[in-house]
Amino acid sequence: ALKGRALYDFRSENKEEISIQQDEDLVIFSETSLDGWLQGQNSRGETGLFPASYVEIIPAGISPNHADNSSSPADFSSTQVSLYSPSVASPARSGVGSGFLSNQGSFEDDDDDDWDDWDDGCTVVEEPRAGGLGTNGHPPLNLSYPGAYPSQHMAFRPKPPLERQDSLASAKRGSVVGRNLNRFSCFVRSGVEAFILGDVPMMAKIAETYSIEMGPRGPQWKANPHPFACSVEDPTKQTKFKGIKSYISYKLTPTHAGLPVYRRYKHFDWLYNRLLHKFTVISVPHLPEKQATGRFEEDFIEKRKRRLILWMDHMTSHPVLSQYEGFQHFLSCLDAKQWKMGKRRAERDEMVGASFLLTFQIPTEHQDLQDVEDRVDTFKAFSKKMDDSVLQLSTVASELVRKHVGGFRKEFQKLGSAFQAISHAFQMDPPFSSEALNSAISHTGRTYEAVGEMFAEQPKNDLFQMLDTLSLYQGLLSNFPDIIHLQKGAFAKVKESQRMSDEGRMAQDEADGIRRRCRVVGFALQAEMNHFHQRRELDFKHMMQNYLRQQILFYQRVGQQLEKTLRMYDHLP
Repeated sequence: ALKGRALYDFRSENKEEISIQQDEDLVIFSETSLDGWLQGQNSRGETGLFPASYVEIIPAGISPNHADNSSSPADFSSTQVSLYSPSVASPARSGVGSGFLSNQGSFEDDDDDDWDDWDDGCTVVEEPRAGGLGTNGHPPLNLSYPGAYPSQHMAFRPKPPLERQDSLASAKRGSVVGRNLNRFSCFVRSGVEAFILGDVPMMAKIAETYSIEMGPRGPQWKANPHPFACSVEDPTKQTKFKGIKSYISYKLTPTHAGLPVYRRYKHFDWLYNRLLHKFTVISVPHLPEKQATGRFEEDFIEKRKRRLILWMDHMTSHPVLSQYEGFQHFLSCLDAKQWKMGKRRAERDEMVGASFLLTFQIPTEHQDLQDVEDRVDTFKAFSKKMDDSVLQLSTVASELVRKHVGGFRKEFQKLGSAFQAISHAFQMDPPFSSEALNSAISHTGRTYEAVGEMFAEQPKNDLFQMLDTLSLYQGLLSNFPDIIHLQKGAFAKVKESQRMSDEGRMAQDEADGIRRRCRVVGFALQAEMNHFHQRRELDFKHMMQNYLRQQILFYQRVGQQLEKTLRMYDHLP
């Protein structure tokens, strides 16, 4: 057991946690944290879990009183545990108890498994709900991986001297800006609070950098110097274990590699979870939903393929996501052994969450923080309105699909049957029956029955594509409230630190450091907003063009059928 001291108050919210108070002496059972949590005993004899970032471990031979004199409450020195944890979520809420438990993208225990051993239908994804969700609107990933595995394809670059804060030097001065009381907010859980306050350790070498530049509409991501696209084709049912297990594989062909690779949905799912874990301030497009039953039905396979195509298009067009080493590995690896090595390298990536913010190179142009906050507020209102309107259009389009497949087809079938009945009635009195007229009316009935079938088939040509795009944007928009919350939290810390500096309770250079790190978050969010608008304009232009073109073609085909039927009446006496 180790001695420790509480740096901040923490109030337990479930039976696995214990409450601790600032400056309380603690007994810590092990200095190894479990997803940002330590287990120990407080001064009242209660045993349980508490956040590692709230505790300072006191080295053997140093009394608690000596430790009080040698460090401030926020002195994140080498004697303190867990300067940054990717997730500060309650173990009871995140599914983590006395051991690791995760079924979304966690591969710590499958060292002996090959790359197609997971069942596509092992879990069913539910729609995201507000509360207790990660930065991108999904349950937080409680994964932490020791050790860094640098990219094989990127050279190490020295950090820019002005735009990257040496957080260790800042920590020695001791930040006294208060921490958020809600330790389960995404601002805290994502690690952005720790980054803003200078508590994220600076890496000696950073293997990846992402640049933000000033464009005509403000900050924007620097374009990928090697742009590419990737097709998703040929969903094929495969079997293993002599047919006991079945799955669908998709053929992916990236333009910059030229060689096709074959991936299952669970490979996409692994990549998606890595993206959520790493890219804190980026709206990662949601994958198409999983389905527990009917995974091999033709309609479901076709729908998933269409939505994977859209997902891939957004991934390859994003200047940051498209350059991610894990994504490149996903698109290019052909060898099972190399796949496993690259997978583990991605899982052990240290530049995730708050540390990902250390990879940014931002412009030197000055931006007034109030102007940035106003811009973010405008985008927040816009995204909420767009989310509501996308949901409205999606609801209307879904109802229209239902009518096409059901109501419209039935009504045209009824009309066709009625015309057929008229034709049959006219044949009941042969001396006065006109064979040509009866035949024309009967053909009219069959034409309207055919039109009903055309209506039933039409959503595959237009409404399905519209719903695919709307579904993708519902996912993208659902990410932004949490991302905007990160920026709002950063603004609040800047205002608080400046007030403390004005009151003489904080050094001005420390307040300037908080402001400088807030600029990083602000530039990143504005760049993401800019990219979202660019893609939105392109995607909705294509969506509307495709819908109108297909509608025109559809009604032209209907018109041709009716004109052909009309000509049958031209030569009747």
